[in-house]
Amino acid sequence: MSELDLNIDASRARQQRLWNALASVELDAIIVTQIEHIQYLVGPRFAWTHSPAAILFADGTTTLIAPNEPPATAAADEILTYEAQWLCTLRNDQRHACSEVLLTYLKSRDKLGKIGVEYSTFSLHMSQQLDATLVDVEPTLYQLRRKKDPDELARLKKAITGTARMYEVARDMIRPGVSELNVFNALQAAAVKEYGEMLTGAGNDYASGEKGGPPRDRLTEDGELYILDLGPAYRGYFADNCRTIAVNGKPTDEQQQTWEIVMQTFDHVQKTVRPGKSCKELFNEVVGILSAAPIGVFDHHLGHGIGLFPHEGPHLNSCWDDVFAEGDVFTVEPGLYDEKLRYGMRLENDYLVTADGVELLSDFPIGLT
Repeated sequence: MSELDLNIDASRARQQRLWNALASVELDAIIVTQIEHIQYLVGPRFAWTHSPAAILFADGTTTLIAPNEPPATAAADEILTYEAQWLCTLRNDQRHACSEVLLTYLKSRDKLGKIGVEYSTFSLHMSQQLDATLVDVEPTLYQLRRKKDPDELARLKKAITGTARMYEVARDMIRPGVSELNVFNALQAAAVKEYGEMLTGAGNDYASGEKGGPPRDRLTEDGELYILDLGPAYRGYFADNCRTIAVNGKPTDEQQQTWEIVMQTFDHVQKTVRPGKSCKELFNEVVGILSAAPIGVFDHHLGHGIGLFPHEGPHLNSCWDDVFAEGDVFTVEPGLYDEKLRYGMRLENDYLVTADGVELLSDFPIGLT
């Protein structure tokens, strides 16, 4: 079995960790409906157009309710299905259809007194039908998702290799007069070729001469800096790193000097980040580094965790007070922006927190040319 394939043992282990984390709550069952949590705990990744559910019971068994037909592989003891399509047309009432299967199934079992659910997405319809005390398990799930298992890390690394190929193509084709839309299309194709399958995420910043934004029907101009913040996803796991490229291949002295200041951030991360390090403290330290720049403003987060969602914990942000922990996979994305820089730059690397430091996961060229 490839390390990139669905790993049933890893999914079962995550189910057990969830139960261990919630032992003091004494739940009878846990119902999850978010596709990210179903993938995390049971294995299969369902499309956003579907509305599956999974039930984890305190006795260690799991039941999956899947759209249309059972998946080939799943960390489940029983698989039920609901009709997600009629004559190939997707139903808009899938959540209701799935819920009816789930409720009928639960009525056939012993009464459940206390059930864990995801408060932010658990339907009012379901909550009104369940004669049980509901407990929010979503914060626990997000906390557990921070520590990446080997199968998750393998998919994240594969996702990141896609960005490496994308930047190779970008550096080869970017020049004054190239279409932003052509760049976008070529980069998406490079990631698809690297993965050997469709992307499950595309990233968001493909605009030249801007702080960010989607590609436009526009040609790049001489002297601009092209910020490419790429976040393709491989089998549900999101990469996220950024490079800035001088469109004409000849950065000005101001642009190059600004790049050198931004690069100081990564040296600081390598020297200081360890398990137990405060993310807010790191953010404030980097603000101090970047504020010394003669040109440019840094006015966004420093980074975030990545995984089954583009932004996860830990949050490198003054609005949170997270602490780095072993197993975190996170981004660091310092930037400086000013019209004098046409329009500025953002550089972003991905890291894994180890027992005694960090491991760089995006080890490919980061220069302006």
